[in-house]
Amino acid sequence: METEDSLTQENNLTPADNRFRGYLPVVVDVETGGFNSNTDALLEIAAVVVSMNGDRQWRPTRTIAYHVKPFTGANIEQAAIDFNGIDPYHPLRPAIPEKDALGRIFTAVRTAMKENNCKRAILVGHNAAFDLNFLNAAVERCGIKRSPFHPFSTFDTVSLAGLVYGQTVLARAIEAAGIEWESDRAHSAAYDAEKTAELFCAIVNQWDHKA
Repeated sequence: METEDSLTQENNLTPADNRFRGYLPVVVDVETGGFNSNTDALLEIAAVVVSMNGDRQWRPTRTIAYHVKPFTGANIEQAAIDFNGIDPYHPLRPAIPEKDALGRIFTAVRTAMKENNCKRAILVGHNAAFDLNFLNAAVERCGIKRSPFHPFSTFDTVSLAGLVYGQTVLARAIEAAGIEWESDRAHSAAYDAEKTAELFCAIVNQWDHKA
């Protein structure tokens, strides 16, 4: 699973360096083999870059997503597999090592940071601490010296959606925001990341319009 070519080609992108103190929001979603970031497998990871267009509206511009091979010795809980529907060892599953997946995502994120004059990326997620914990654990496991993401700060769309729409469940927040949601595609890292990105952009654009 790879959608690196889904970058929206536009020439009217506005650098976002002054909106979030030089941080570029990047939506991340992971699918895993459990809840423990240190012991449980990272099975899918997706990142969605968001940027500001010429009308100063935020929108998703690029999705990078991969199936990930479980690291050696990784724990995989049956309950997690039953929930996300992933068969980690299916012979036709196009999975790559997590170090390769992270490296490709980080390269794309750094390119977007440069394009937007941003000094660092900040992870946006629905229950963002969960995604950041798995990301940071994989970074450490792979011996990657520096991640483009802030190591502990995040934007959590659970809190933002609860404030704006009174909803904390992703599907319900999406519905409240007037965004299309297909429940049969949920629990795919790419789909959930893209919908979370749409939700984040809708909230920020709504706020900026009122400010």
